Amino acid sequence: MEFINNPREIEERSFEIITEELGDRVFPENIASIVKRIIHTTADFEYADLLEFSNDGYESGMEALKQGKKIYADTRMIQVGVNKKALADHGIEIVNYSHDPDVAKEAKLRGVTRSTVAMEKALKDKTVGIYAIGNAPTALYTLIEKVKAGEAKPDLIIGAPIGFVGAAQAKIELDGIDSPSIRINGRKGGSPVVAAIINAMLYQLGREW
Repeated sequence: MEFINNPREIEERSFEIITEELGDRVFPENIASIVKRIIHTTADFEYADLLEFSNDGYESGMEALKQGKKIYADTRMIQVGVNKKALADHGIEIVNYSHDPDVAKEAKLRGVTRSTVAMEKALKDKTVGIYAIGNAPTALYTLIEKVKAGEAKPDLIIGAPIGFVGAAQAKIELDGIDSPSIRINGRKGGSPVVAAIINAMLYQLGREW
């Protein structure tokens, strides 16, 4: 058996297979590229049904990227997974504060998760426009509460925490605010999925310029 050993050819053939297996499932072009990149990352076609856009999440997120606004990621894995060249090409910085010593110290003192304190720290930085959450429901809950209190106005929330405790419910809570969002409903999600969403949008941005 002959294997394809060229990275570009592997990716191209992968997307051909994904398109074929989606069959009659048709999405607008921009959304389709996000759906397909998530499936390419996970090999899980259920994401075509779990992905949801609310309050012009795609449009607002793309505008924030065009303006070079900073992205806050709740995990380092998201930082690692997002294409560095695409970020640099558009002058976009992606940051994570979960491992900062001051965050760890305060979380221990308050008896809360580092993700909660890290999100609070991120919200003090007014240059952050996109909040990308792939791991911690507590980070998403904190962000939603700050929005409700009028203390935050995100350009885009990517809500995709994964897990069994609070993950699905945290995404439902997004219905209580009018912030632009892209979410993965249910228990699924995770940092690789969030990175795939951001990469798909960055690649689209590259085609527009």
